[in-house]
Amino acid sequence: MKIAVDRNIPLAGSAFGALGEVTLLETTAVTPGSVKDAGALVIRSETKVGPGLLEGSAIRFVGSATIGTDHIDLPYLASKGISFASAPGSNANSVKEYVLAALLTLARRGGFSLRGKTLGVVGVGNVGGRVAAMARALGMTVLENDPPREREAGPGGFLPLDGLMGSDIITLHVPLTRAGSDPTYHLFDARRIGAMKRGSILLNTSRGPVVETRALEAALNEGHLAAVVLDVWEGEPSIDAGLLRRASLGTSHIAGYSIDGKVNAAGMIRAALCRFLDNASAWDPSPEIPPPPVPSVVIAGRGPVEEGLEQAVKACYDIEHDDRLLRGLFDVPPADRGRFFMGLRTGYRLRREFACVRVTPGPADTSLRRALSDVGFRL
Repeated sequence: MKIAVDRNIPLAGSAFGALGEVTLLETTAVTPGSVKDAGALVIRSETKVGPGLLEGSAIRFVGSATIGTDHIDLPYLASKGISFASAPGSNANSVKEYVLAALLTLARRGGFSLRGKTLGVVGVGNVGGRVAAMARALGMTVLENDPPREREAGPGGFLPLDGLMGSDIITLHVPLTRAGSDPTYHLFDARRIGAMKRGSILLNTSRGPVVETRALEAALNEGHLAAVVLDVWEGEPSIDAGLLRRASLGTSHIAGYSIDGKVNAAGMIRAALCRFLDNASAWDPSPEIPPPPVPSVVIAGRGPVEEGLEQAVKACYDIEHDDRLLRGLFDVPPADRGRFFMGLRTGYRLRREFACVRVTPGPADTSLRRALSDVGFRL
């Protein structure tokens, strides 16, 4: 089988090479002509998959190395008998770590402690569930909203969205849907944002259109929200520069971009393609994954737990670095800003997850040791 694969998926050649004749393509080179003769296609979220790309092609399998599927025309694939696989949960840990980095940064900048704050988690699936568990371990009060899960599990534990509006911080972890029982398109519009507690904080690492850009800008301009952290944007890759100026932290849709999460996604799509091909071959990517840039961290002295925790997190993942990179967009002509945004994604640096880093706190600092272990570091 001929397999067309986005070359920006790490270890793509290694992952799929044993399953067929692999052609590695730049994201922008995934076109009707380049995939026409392929039997399988493996892409990322930048590639829109539907009749415009696949009509008249030999494609029988599509794999998206992503959590979301809003870039995929699923009814079209079903109508053509094309098998589909995505990678839900593959980068959940990476996004959790991004959220922690954001929260610790905002706490430092604002001079407050996360302990005792109330975090509202909208969407408690693979990512949101990890974020909720992490926040509880840090002494935060966690409120959860997830109507689909509540219908599955029954009442108990979940709140209606209105019940989260008094939270100090709200973080969004929902798919982008425009229909059905729980549409999330502009879920946070002017009315919803206006219902949030004055001076609260909003984080969005789900999909840009879950939050209405104009309403968010207005809330920031009016001082209704104290801060906003955005990894995702309406209109990607051509994002609203005015909203970026107002954001406390803004990044280029890279919250889940640890190499660990990306390789997990490649492995999940490879396993699905193996099932499709009835091929039982195994793949061990571990020897090919580079070591972390900072393999160990020593925390000297004994201070507040969150201060020591941020020191370890920043050594592993510096969210303010990614924020500075995206703000380079202001120096780029407007016509080139979409290309600049995509370049930050495709050229993203090596990032390993906390579990790859060994942290050494002071031997008597039991509270910090517990916190480091709770968020995933090795001691």
